[in-house]
Amino acid sequence: MSLSGVLGNALSGLAASQAGLRAASNNVANVNTPGYARTQASFQSRNVGGVAMGVEVLGINRIVDRHLQASSLRSISEAGKAEIRASTLDRLQSQFGSLDDAGSLFSRMNKAFSSIAQASVDPTLSVSRLSAAADLQSFFDETGRLSTEVRNQRLEADAKINATIQRANEIINELYELNSSVQNLSSSGGDSSGAENRQSELMDELSKYMDVRADHQSDGRIVVRTTDGVLLLDNYPAEITYKPAGTGAYGVDYGNIFVQPPNGGAPQQLDSHIQSGELRGLLDLRDKDLPALGEELAELAAGAADALNAAHNNSTSYPAPQTLSGRNTGLEGADLHNFSGATTLAVTDSSGLLVRRVDIDFDAGTLSVDGGAAAPTGATVDSLTTAIDTALAGVGSASFANGQLTVSADAAANGIATLQDNANPSDRGGRGFAHFFGLNDIVRSVRPGFFETGLTGAEAHGFTGGTELNFEIMGTDGNTVGSVDIPMVAGETFNDVVTALNDPATGLGRYATFTLDGNGELSYTANAGYESFDLKLTGDDTARPASGIAFSQMFGLGLEARAARAEAFRVDPAIRSDSSRLALAQLDISGATAVGDTVITSGDNRGGSALQAALHSSRNFDAAGTLSQTSASLGDYAARLAGTIGSRAAKAGSEAESAVVLRQTAAQKRADVEGVNLDEELASMTMFQQSYNASARMLQAAKEMTDTLMGII
Repeated sequence: MSLSGVLGNALSGLAASQAGLRAASNNVANVNTPGYARTQASFQSRNVGGVAMGVEVLGINRIVDRHLQASSLRSISEAGKAEIRASTLDRLQSQFGSLDDAGSLFSRMNKAFSSIAQASVDPTLSVSRLSAAADLQSFFDETGRLSTEVRNQRLEADAKINATIQRANEIINELYELNSSVQNLSSSGGDSSGAENRQSELMDELSKYMDVRADHQSDGRIVVRTTDGVLLLDNYPAEITYKPAGTGAYGVDYGNIFVQPPNGGAPQQLDSHIQSGELRGLLDLRDKDLPALGEELAELAAGAADALNAAHNNSTSYPAPQTLSGRNTGLEGADLHNFSGATTLAVTDSSGLLVRRVDIDFDAGTLSVDGGAAAPTGATVDSLTTAIDTALAGVGSASFANGQLTVSADAAANGIATLQDNANPSDRGGRGFAHFFGLNDIVRSVRPGFFETGLTGAEAHGFTGGTELNFEIMGTDGNTVGSVDIPMVAGETFNDVVTALNDPATGLGRYATFTLDGNGELSYTANAGYESFDLKLTGDDTARPASGIAFSQMFGLGLEARAARAEAFRVDPAIRSDSSRLALAQLDISGATAVGDTVITSGDNRGGSALQAALHSSRNFDAAGTLSQTSASLGDYAARLAGTIGSRAAKAGSEAESAVVLRQTAAQKRADVEGVNLDEELASMTMFQQSYNASARMLQAAKEMTDTLMGII
């Protein structure tokens, strides 16, 4: 071998050893750097004309396993989704508390009924009555607060969706820039491991937000797609867009997430292609978990209010209140009253003596005054009101306006009370006369609390013509598959509206079947094959002219009409300011009772007992959220709700724990391949140091030989 060959071998050995030392020392320096994959210098022997000419450095390679990397990305996405759901649901569960937590929603309900029971022991004690009204208000204040918290969580989720999308765009753009750097370094033979490490780190972060995969190209670039193939980065970066609603209101129509493809084309809806990651968790929270919780809470609040109102309307205070003002029923005066059974209206004086009684027999369509001859009531709300007003002439009056029935005694010292017939109680949509109109409600609301309207399909719907209901149909993948507008045509009936809803071409009949049952409640059942589709009410400008009540409010159509009820209930301000209005007594009246008889006494606690019994009496609850339709007592339904909230949070927590374990396991397996082992790197550094020394000695030997030869010459 010539001296030049020796020198070439020595110099190439020095260069190779230096490359190996740089790679090993760089590994040691980054042993704790997240996303760092160890590097290794790659060599090959150099041979010229069959003669060994040293070693050639091919480059610095990152040690990675693409399969382990893909598995790690999937596990990061699943953990991101599970953790954010678990965190939010656990926070909400702690807000609700458990059945025995002091100050929880459920403890407040039990305390309210205990206070009612205490007040009914001695109805004459104002302190007990005040306490009962205050504790009852505390319960409904808590339902309102919790509902507001649910809405705030929806708002927070929506804001996080927007912030996460902005960060995802930043990552995609940085990956695009890194692609250019890696491509240039690879083509020029430079060390691209630093840029590739940053790519890996960014992919890990992006997978936390949404499920993605990386297709590695031969030139060092990566092409990024969602796991089901939507392109996010190729020759150019995609742009993900979203417009936050800025509100967590139940009725808000949240927009979709869109992606502008990097290689041109029309924007594509992205929501349904995001299958895991924090974005999927936030979308599920905003659109599924939180709305379900809001509905469940509202059904408990509405059930409690309705049960209490049923008892309170069949009771009276001592003395009876001068005026009973009903709720806005949404009815028009021309609507049929549709009551059956019988009930009694009584005017009493301040001592509880009967001044006048009006017995209404809805089955016969008549009423009688003080046991006298029967007079017709007519079939409509207006005619019934007129008949009652005529019957009370001289001692009281009745009026109906803006959907509200009002019955008053003329004299300030007199009062009005009602009582259901024991054998044949009045009924409309499952509620008695006073209860349906809310004449003596203990719990008031500015919106309908129940949706059994008592209306029949043959009646004119009464909604202003030209207004409409707007629906969107969401497919199983979350994409909007269509929109439908249902117009209100003046003069048509409720049956016509149901027919329009069920029209398969212009209505929703392809997806669901709507029915109006015997209680006047509108419901729908998904058609076969469309069970997982969602009918979403996005707009309603309908209104009945006098009451102003919209179609969706009257029939409980859409999330807003049902879930927002939890924030609308309050104890009647008249009772809060004057606890003597609390109806702890009951009319003592029979067929033989005559004017001048005592029908209300101060010590009567039958009304209080009825209010107390509302906690344990069975009643019907509509399907709400994940809770199916059921018949249960308030106490049992509250326990069921508490269990559902707790189990939902516990399940999310368990799923998060499992997802985190899988993420850690995948990360460990990946680190076993990509991670830095200090012992191995130190051994490698020792080897390259020895190689460097050997090459240096060879270089020294060549120099000495050269010097010797030169000395001989």
